[in-house]
Amino acid sequence: MFENLTSKIESVFSFFNKSTQLDEKQVDEGLRKIRQALLESDVALSVAKEFIANVKPKAIGQEVLKSITPGQLLVKIVYDELVKILGSEKSEINLSTVPPAKILVVGLQGSGKTTTSAKIAKFIEKNFNKKVMLSSLDVYRPAAQKQLELLGSQNNIQTIPIIEGQLPIEIAQRTLAAASLSGSDVIIFDTAGRTQIDSLMMSELSNLKKIINPIETFLVADSLTGQDAVNIASEFKKTVDLTGIILTRIDGDGKGGAALSMKSVANCPIKFLGAGEKIDDFEIFHPERIANRILGMGDVVSLVEKVSENLKKEEIQELEENFKKGQFTFNDYLKQIRQMKKIGGMGKVLGMIPGISKIKKQIDEADIDESVLNKQEAVILSMTLKERDNPRIIDGSRKKRIANGSGTDIALVNKLLKQHKMMTSMMKKMSQGGGRNFGGLDGIPPELFNNLK
Repeated sequence: MFENLTSKIESVFSFFNKSTQLDEKQVDEGLRKIRQALLESDVALSVAKEFIANVKPKAIGQEVLKSITPGQLLVKIVYDELVKILGSEKSEINLSTVPPAKILVVGLQGSGKTTTSAKIAKFIEKNFNKKVMLSSLDVYRPAAQKQLELLGSQNNIQTIPIIEGQLPIEIAQRTLAAASLSGSDVIIFDTAGRTQIDSLMMSELSNLKKIINPIETFLVADSLTGQDAVNIASEFKKTVDLTGIILTRIDGDGKGGAALSMKSVANCPIKFLGAGEKIDDFEIFHPERIANRILGMGDVVSLVEKVSENLKKEEIQELEENFKKGQFTFNDYLKQIRQMKKIGGMGKVLGMIPGISKIKKQIDEADIDESVLNKQEAVILSMTLKERDNPRIIDGSRKKRIANGSGTDIALVNKLLKQHKMMTSMMKKMSQGGGRNFGGLDGIPPELFNNLK
């Protein structure tokens, strides 16, 4: 997400670094480029204009301290304004009401409402220890109710039983009664989608809201819809008075304009981001972290949080002990591969590393294929326990056996052994006090990317 916008804004900052002071002519030229970058990234025209109008007076005539460059000063000004547009601070989900708390999920057809409804339920159960019930009010899309029922079954989330022929309002009333009897703390209502704004279906939504009286009404919007997402948010806001927006498919959006526009135009906070198809591919929207991503500063905080969520305390301690000893076995390597897959793959991890956009060309040329993680896992699993602990004993015949057992080839086995050797060497240096040499991306050896092919 934001790759297009990030690369263009970074080039603007480089333009400013040649000066000792931000004069009006330079600021106008730089802001013209930023405005163009915003519009090309599907940011709404009104939002882009407001952004530039707010940044300009803060940038013109600013004295540049000796310790920073004009580009760095502009980064701070632009960062503050980005955070302001995105929402200043994260907006928590509101469950403060007499149970059951009702959540209404609305949006266009194909935006991912049904999957997102299940993700919200899982998020609430995991983070708030609440009992959640899912209810599908979509009687129009074939198998929509079955889809939600299946998602509930797969993730141990209660769903209201399906009764053929019932209308959405009847299902809503039955759900409210059933939730009271079952002691559910939260009900999530997944409504019918629309291929476009439809007056009859919007009227149905309005009637449902009166019956359900939700504490939260979330609009699920596909980030790939670009500027159309802003118009959609505005229409739904008029009909059902949205309390929050959830952007889906952000992992497939290189522009990210919808995130910058929707909060401002709809006057409604973005609360969550959906970044994949898995039930846990769901994260809280942090404006300051998103601003960091846009400016190419990465999102290390979110990366650390994801690692902490998926690693057990004992595993963390074991890795720390091995790290201190300068040891890194293939069993450790296997854990790292599985951890990478849980977080969302190589692409997602790299996207959260500060400054990664500066070496994006190098990464693209390395042609990193996510399937390589599966192949590497298969290679390690084809090793004996003794080979995992002591890779030096792996000779030609062992390599052939491992390649055959993993369904790969000797070339991949050799690459993995070479990569393991590099990482072991790096860990030994860091354990001996050389860690300070590996603090930035400039220290990453090019061979590491080549070995990932």
